[in-house]
Amino acid sequence: MSEPTRTPRTRRSGRLARYTAAFAVLCGLIAYVAVHHLTGSKGAPRCTVGSGENTYEFTLEQASNAATISAVGTTRRMPERAVTIALATALQESALRNIRHGDRDSLGLFQQRPSMGWGTPEQIMDPVYSSGRFYEGLAKVPGYSRLPLTVAAQKVQRSGFPQAYAKHEPDAALLSAALTGRSAAALRCTTSPAQDGVAGDPAKVRAELVRAFGEKAAPRTTAGGSARTNVGSSPAVVSVPVLATTGSDAQRGWELAHWAVARADDLRIVEVAYADKVWRAADTSGTWTRTADAAGKGTVRIRLAR
Repeated sequence: MSEPTRTPRTRRSGRLARYTAAFAVLCGLIAYVAVHHLTGSKGAPRCTVGSGENTYEFTLEQASNAATISAVGTTRRMPERAVTIALATALQESALRNIRHGDRDSLGLFQQRPSMGWGTPEQIMDPVYSSGRFYEGLAKVPGYSRLPLTVAAQKVQRSGFPQAYAKHEPDAALLSAALTGRSAAALRCTTSPAQDGVAGDPAKVRAELVRAFGEKAAPRTTAGGSARTNVGSSPAVVSVPVLATTGSDAQRGWELAHWAVARADDLRIVEVAYADKVWRAADTSGTWTRTADAAGKGTVRIRLAR
């Protein structure tokens, strides 16, 4: 049977329908871009390290996980290079997200597999545990600090795509410089509005500090400078002693201060002060500023939401 002849009116109707559909798609795209511009990364809670073209921006979840990875490494007396390798590995494996899925039975920040002896699923989903297992493997690699990052990471991970770690090295280096405290006041974060009205728990902050850094980081907790905890409407203040295990006290201080900022959203931290600088959650720029109310160099002062 021959194909029916299309009249000019039929062709015009077809073109009109296609143009209408295309216009609808274009309007939808414009609306998406407008909404993303207004409510997206500019206004969203975020963290940044570096400056100018040498900048890495990431989410609060990624910041929290990165701070844990770094803290576990330095607590094990691993050098900054080891922290960079660990961070680059986690950036590739999970984008610094503690995910419950992956290739076959891979889980967590480093996509470790229970079936390959990395631990139970519950253990692997604990960032402190999984970071520790990565560093255990890295420490067994002879001369890992002198190896190319891809080689060192691959000897631990046994990945099918070992060269993929290389592209994350610049960002991981920025992160490790800040999170190990070598770069002072380098981590800048804005926090979530959901923090408003939710009180911080000094006991939780203490527990997380000890889990990441060990008992030497156990803080002293006061309320508004008194010897009591969370009295009346005063916000709790957690004072963390700066006792360097390696490097200088100043580097240790900035390591602890950056950890607190990176964990601010989930621990309900509203202010972190160290030396002559302070970070405040209420400051939408997320930057560190000089303050007359300095914490000094012997203590990192963490103020919690009340």
